[in-house]
Amino acid sequence: MNIKRTAKGSVRWRIILIYFLLVFIAMTIVSVYLMGNIEKYQLNSLKQNIASNINESNLLSTLGRYDDLLLHKEEVSDILDASWISSASEEVSVVAKSMIIVASSNDTLVGKSAAAVLDADILAAALNGKTAESQTEMDSLDVLSMTFPVENQQSGRPIAAIYVRADLSSINAFIVSSRTIFFRAIIIALLVTIVLGFILARSITVPINDVTNTIQKMYQGDFSEDVAVKSDDEIGQLAEMFNILRAKLDATLEEISQEKNKLGTILEFMADGLVAIDLKGKLLHINPAARAMLDIADDANLENANYDDVMGDMPDEFSLSRLIGGKKKEGGEGVFERQGRIFALRYDRFKDEDGDEIGIIVILQDITERQKLEDMQTDFVANVSHELKTPLTNIKSYTETLLDGALEDTETADHFLQIINSEADRMNRLVKDLLQLSRLDNKQEILAPKQTSAIVLIDTAVTKVELVAKEKKQQLNRLYDKEADIRINVDRDRFEQVILNLLSNAIKYTNEGGRIDVDVFAQDGLAKIIVEDNGIGMSAEALPRIFERFYRVDKARSRAMGGTGLGLAITKQIVEGHGGTITAESQEGKGTKMIIEMPLANRRGVRNID
Repeated sequence: MNIKRTAKGSVRWRIILIYFLLVFIAMTIVSVYLMGNIEKYQLNSLKQNIASNINESNLLSTLGRYDDLLLHKEEVSDILDASWISSASEEVSVVAKSMIIVASSNDTLVGKSAAAVLDADILAAALNGKTAESQTEMDSLDVLSMTFPVENQQSGRPIAAIYVRADLSSINAFIVSSRTIFFRAIIIALLVTIVLGFILARSITVPINDVTNTIQKMYQGDFSEDVAVKSDDEIGQLAEMFNILRAKLDATLEEISQEKNKLGTILEFMADGLVAIDLKGKLLHINPAARAMLDIADDANLENANYDDVMGDMPDEFSLSRLIGGKKKEGGEGVFERQGRIFALRYDRFKDEDGDEIGIIVILQDITERQKLEDMQTDFVANVSHELKTPLTNIKSYTETLLDGALEDTETADHFLQIINSEADRMNRLVKDLLQLSRLDNKQEILAPKQTSAIVLIDTAVTKVELVAKEKKQQLNRLYDKEADIRINVDRDRFEQVILNLLSNAIKYTNEGGRIDVDVFAQDGLAKIIVEDNGIGMSAEALPRIFERFYRVDKARSRAMGGTGLGLAITKQIVEGHGGTITAESQEGKGTKMIIEMPLANRRGVRNID
C-alpha cells in the first residue's frame, strides 16, 4: 500500500488558518470587551467625580436651609460660586421647584426656564426626591447630565435640584485613540500568529506522517488491520488507516454498550432492591429501589461504602459474617422489620467466568403492604367466622331446647322463637353488610349521582329517626337553615344510608336525655355535614380504628345493641365513592362528632334537584 501525499489540501495550512482565526476572534472579542469596559469605566469615573464633588461641596445641605431659593438668588449664586470648583468641561445649575434656574456656572442660563434648556425628565425626577442621569447629544457634543435633589432640612421635602452637565468629548477622544492602538496591536499579533502557526502546524503534521508510516507497517504484518487510504491530507490518511480498527471496535463496543444499557435499565427500574458486594463486604452496586428501602439519599457518596454502611443494623442471620462465611453455598432468605416496614431478603453468591466466587447479591422486597393485606384477610375471616358463629350457636341451642320439649310451654317457645328470629335477623344484616362491602370493594356498587339538596336529604333522614330519639328522651336538634340552598351530587338512597347510619350510631351510643346536633352548611366550596352527640364517646387509641371492618370500641355493648361492626366501614366507602371525606372527633365520656365534607355541585337549575 502506497500513501499518496500532496501539498494541495494539506492539513498544515488548515491548522494555520484555524490558528489565525482563533487568535483574530479572541483578539477582537478582547478588544471589544476592553473598549466597552474602558468606556464604561471612564463614564462611571466621571459620574463618581461629579457625585463626590456635589457631596464634598456641601451644596445640598447648604441650600437645604432655604424654603424658597427664588427669594435668595444672590445668596444661592454666592454659595454656588464658593462651593463648586468650576471646570471647562462641566456646568452646574441650581433649579428651583418652579423649574426656574436660580443660579448657574453659565450666567446665560440664570433666570431661564429649566424645561426649555435642560433635560426636563431627569429634573422632574430630582424635584421628586430622586437622583437621575441622562446622556444626550447637544450641539454635536456628547453630554452627560446628572441631577441631585435638594431637600429642606426641616420638612425633608425636595425644594430644588442641582443640575450638572459634563462634556464627554475628552472621553470620546480617549476611546478613539485606544481603539487605534488596539487595532494596530491586533495586526501585529496576527502577523506573529501566522509565523507561529506555520511552526506549530509543521510540528504537528510531521509526527502524523510518521504515525501513518508506522500504521502502514503494522498493516503489512505487525497488526492484522486492513487500512484504506483515500484522503489527500495527513489527518485524512490517518483516519482511513484506522477505519477497519474503528469498525471492529465500534461493533464490539456497541454490543457491550447494548448489554450494559439493558442490564442498567433492568436494575434501574426493577421494583426490588439490589445490593452487590464483594467477598470483603465492599459495595459494588446498589440500585435506586434499594436506596429507597434503606433510606439512603440519592446523592449519598457510596464509593468506599461496605455492607454494614449500606444495610445498617441487620438481624444476626443477615450479618456480613453470616453471608460470607455461611455454609450455604446456594444462598438463603428471610424476613426482617425496620422502621415499621417489613422486608423479605434473599441472597446468593455470584461467580466470574472461571467459576470462582467473587461476591454476593442481596435482593430486598418491601412486603409491608402484602403482609398487611394477609393480616387483614386473616382478621376478616376470623371476624366473619366469629360473628356468624355466635348467632348460629344461639339458634342451635334454642332450637335443640325446643326440640327437647320446650314446645309444650307456649310462653317459653314463643320467647325462644323470638330469640331465634332476632339472631336470624342479625345474621341477615351481617350478610347484607358483607355483600355491600364486597360490591363497594370491587366497584360493583352502581352509584347514580344526581344533583340533590343536602338540606332536604338530611332533613328527611332526621325525620326518620326522630321517633327513636324521642323514645330515649333525647334532644335531636336541627342546627341547619332549612331555607339554605346547598347542592351536592349524590346517589340519594346510598347517601341517605350514610346519614341514617351516623344518626343511628349517635342515638345508640348516647344515654337517655342526651343531645344530638345535626348541622349542614357550605364552606370553601364544600358542603359540610356534622352529626355531634354528647354520648359515651371513645378513647384517643380507638378513634383511628373506627372505620375498620368489625372494629368495635365496646364489643359487648355493640353486639347487645345489634351492631355488626361494618356500618362505619360501609359509610366511609360510600362517602369516598362520591368524592367526599369523613372524619371523626371524640373524647371519652364527652361525645363524638362525625364530619362529612362533600364537593358542592355545579348549579344547573331547579329542575335537576331532588
